[in-house]
Order: sequence, then C-alpha cells, then structure tokens
Amino acid sequence: MSSQVQKPHLALNWGIVKQVLSGDTVIIRGQPKGGPPPERQLCLSNIIARKLARRPIPNADAVTESKDEPFAWEAREFLRKKLVGKEIVFTVEYKVPASGREYGSIFLGKDTSGENVTELLVAEGFVEVRKVGMKPSEEQQRLSDLEDSAKSAGKGLWGSDLLKHVRDIKWNIENPRKFVDSLHNKPVKAVIEHVRDGCTVRAFLLPEFQYITLMMSGIRCPMFKVGDDGVNQQGEPFAEEAKYFTESRLLQRDVEIVLESVSNANFLGSILHPCGNIAELLLREGFARCVDWSMAFVSSSVEKLRAAEKVAKGKQLRIWKNYSPSAPQINAKDKEFVAKVTEIVNADALVVKTNSGVTKKIFLASIRPPRLQDSNQPEPSKDLRGRQFRPLYDIPFMYEAREFLRQKLIGKEINILVDYIQPPSNSFPEKECCTVTIGGINVAEALVSKGLATVVRYRQDDDRRSSRYDDLLAAESKAQKGAKGLHGKEIPNHRVADISGDSGKAKQFLPFLQRAGRSEAVVEYIGSGSRLRLYIPKETCLVTFLLAGISCPRASRPVPGGGNLEAEPFGEEIGRAHV
Repeated sequence: MSSQVQKPHLALNWGIVKQVLSGDTVIIRGQPKGGPPPERQLCLSNIIARKLARRPIPNADAVTESKDEPFAWEAREFLRKKLVGKEIVFTVEYKVPASGREYGSIFLGKDTSGENVTELLVAEGFVEVRKVGMKPSEEQQRLSDLEDSAKSAGKGLWGSDLLKHVRDIKWNIENPRKFVDSLHNKPVKAVIEHVRDGCTVRAFLLPEFQYITLMMSGIRCPMFKVGDDGVNQQGEPFAEEAKYFTESRLLQRDVEIVLESVSNANFLGSILHPCGNIAELLLREGFARCVDWSMAFVSSSVEKLRAAEKVAKGKQLRIWKNYSPSAPQINAKDKEFVAKVTEIVNADALVVKTNSGVTKKIFLASIRPPRLQDSNQPEPSKDLRGRQFRPLYDIPFMYEAREFLRQKLIGKEINILVDYIQPPSNSFPEKECCTVTIGGINVAEALVSKGLATVVRYRQDDDRRSSRYDDLLAAESKAQKGAKGLHGKEIPNHRVADISGDSGKAKQFLPFLQRAGRSEAVVEYIGSGSRLRLYIPKETCLVTFLLAGISCPRASRPVPGGGNLEAEPFGEEIGRAHV
C-alpha cells in the first residue's frame, strides 16, 4: 500500500530502524562511521497507539506495574517485524517545543513510493486515527477511510473480546534455578527487548512472556560503570562498540535462548540466531573475552568460543591490541608423545618412561590434588593422636585419588600432550604440566568428575592452563552437583598401622598375617631388589618386607637432615621407585 499524498516541502531523511518502542514510536539510527551512529526518535503523526505494559522498578515509587492496553503488543509486533533492521525513508512534519518529540511519516524502502507505515497500521485496526485538533486534509481523509474499512471488517481494536489481546507478563520468576532445570537445556523462542552491554540483554520468553535478564555464558564484554558523579555511566574501552555490535544484530530480533544456569537474579545462557552464535562473533571480533566461571555452563560449542578468542588474540583485535602470550612456546617434537607409567607419585603427578628409555616426572595440568583444609600451613610431622603424619593416608581422599590412578594407569601406555611448563617458584622445581589420555579418556577429567581433585582457577590473562580446561570445569560442576568426593559430607578415614621398623609391633602382627595365608598388597616403596615396603589393605598396615633367601645391593636413599646415602654397586640398576 503506497501513499500518493506527500507534502512537497518536507525534507526526506534516510535511516535504519533500530527499535520499535510502541505501536506509533520508533528509534532510527544512521550508518556507523568509526563508532556507534547517531539516533533519532520519531512518532508517527495523526494516529494514537495503545500503551504497552510497564515493568515495575524496585525502590521507585513513581514507576508502578501496568498492564497492556488491548492490541498494544500486536501493534508493536506488527511494526517490529515490518521495520527493525530495515532501511526506511522518513519525514518530520512537526516538533513539540516542550518535549522535543518529533512527529512524521515512515516509508519502507529508499523513497516515498514504498509502503506508508501509518496507513498499514490503520488498515489492520492496530491504531486509532487522531481526530481532535487535526486540520482536515487529503491525508487525514485517507486515514479516516482506512479506519472505517477496518471497523467494518472488525479488525484489531474494532473487533470483539479485546481482553484476549492483553498479555499476562511474568516480570519476575520466583525460583530461577527450578525454572532453568525444568527446560533441560532446550531452546526457547524469545525476543530481545534491551541490550545493557555487549554480553547482557533483557528478553521476553515466548509464548509465556517471562521477562528475564540474560548474561551470555562463557564470555565477558567491556562494561559500563557509574562515574564519579554517581549518575552518568562511563564505559570501559570498547564498551560502546561492543554494545552496538550486539544491538545491531539482536535488538528486537526473533532468537532462541538456551538457559544454562543462574547467577544471583540473572540467568546465564546462549543466544541462538539464524546467522550464528553472537558470543562467538563477539569473541572473534575482539569485543569479548572468555571467562572460566561461566564457561563451565555452556551447553555446546565451547571449543568454538575458545578458538574464536584465539583468533582475536592472534590478530590483536580491539581489547587484545596489547596482547602477548604469557606461556612459553613448547617445541613441537616435545609437545606430544607416548610413554609407559612406572610410578604414581600422588594424585596429580606421574613418573613415565618414554619409548626412548627416558624417565621423566609429569603433572596433570590444571588440577589440584586433595590437600589439608588450611593449605597455607606446612604438613604436620604428627597427627592429633601423636602418630607420624602420612599425607597419603591422612589427607582425605588422597589415597582414593592415588588408587584411582594406580589401578587405571600403572604399567600402561598413555598419550601425553604437554600443555605448559610451570616455572620454578619458592622451593618447587619446574613442572611439566600435561593432558594425559588413555583409550580416549582424559585422566584428569575422570579424576575431577569423581570428586578426587579440584580445578585450578587462573587469572584471565594467564594462558598456562590445560588444553581441555573447559572439560575440567564441566566435570567439576557435575561433581559438585552430585556431592561426590571432596564436594560431599562424608570423609574417609584410613587408620593405617605402620609397623615398618618397629620390631614389637611386627611380632604382634605376624601371627595375624601368617593365619591369613596369601594376602594382597601394594608395593609402596622399593629400597633395594630384595627390600620392599608394602601396604596391606585388608589389615590396613604398612610393613617392611624382605625377600627370603636373597640379598641385593642397596640403592641410594635420603637420610635425615638432608642429602642422600650413596648406592652400593649395581643398586641403582635394580631400581628404586614408588609404585
């Protein structure tokens, strides 16, 4: 439907519709030039649209909740689907001096031969023609004729049962966690109503009209903060650009939202647009960075998000303009190899032997083994009962974690990917931190999923982390929900009797061990080829065991006060290791 009436003296303006505020008011933006473009609000002249519901604002007495007037939402939706993101031509017919509000007409397309939006609204019965205070004109007469036709057809406002066209809006969701769980990560149709910053939006979930604030999982854009005056907001570098990037693609667009978690009163989730994932685009263009705390909630495409951030870092785009890698580069030939596990040192350290015969100690990247609650204190020499403190048995879940690794890995070939080299610090030597897999299973992830280790948290600019870091975070989140291991309330208690080196205790235990016959044991230490230290799980005791009838050269061993006692000839060849 085209308008044939146009006042010749009115100047034509061109723009793109950014947002539809109501059935008769829109915001128009220009073309961006080196930053977000200027904006202009325009009200359609000669018509009256019904008012939309207003959201209640806490602690603001002047703003109370109100409901839609009939067909207010339908009018807004008609304009939204018709105009948002489209090029238009518009004229400004007059401006109210007191408020500065401008009134005019909008035409679809690049000239006035396109559809007249005002006429379309009147013809569908979504708005009412303004008659009071209007001067008779050909244009006014045409709108009145269109309104009469809509009344005769019973369209929109001129139909029956108007109360059916009033939304029941849920401005607040009483139990956000329960609501998220009820959706089971299924996409929900939505309309983005407001963009607060590049990664935070407000939206209506359809068809129930739940109003939510959504933070995009896994990313963070530059934010806006209240300035020193306590009123005006000041943006971090690239905050305005990031907001415009999201606005121009999502504001008042039909999308799908996957709700993944809750943070205070806000929801965490992913926004799915027919053109792709906006979070990935923000990262790729250098408008956002990955954040570990919410990355664990991302239900899909975690690898794509990390890869997109890596692209922006490599190109030093926007927030990464001063970026330089913090982790040292690892030689390609040393980065990935296959080795056989010869020793489980503790819950995050292994000794392996490569195919070339080299023995080395490696650490599982980005995980922390069980430890005492107050990790700042040194390990005590004795426990509360005066017994010698043995970390393997006295630190909760340390033994379970060591046993899990021992049973899965000892004597088997594993695939090792070196993620980073942790430089020496304090009294700790340099560490080679790796991702270890066997049969396609990430060992560290399996350990964390059972609650036998926790994930190390890093600064955002620290690149020294596991290549499967997001998998570790997801595994830890599941272990926490399931209250497994370290995240549960039950604490295992291993009362181990150490009878090695105590002849009196050895004589007491000997009859029990003899009556038991053949017993299963774990070799904890090899002093020489004929001298072993064994842990007997059934009897929960540590014993020194000598192979009868033979004597082997002694290997080197540490002595009290520091230093090592030299090995006897051929003692080292026999080997000494924790198993």
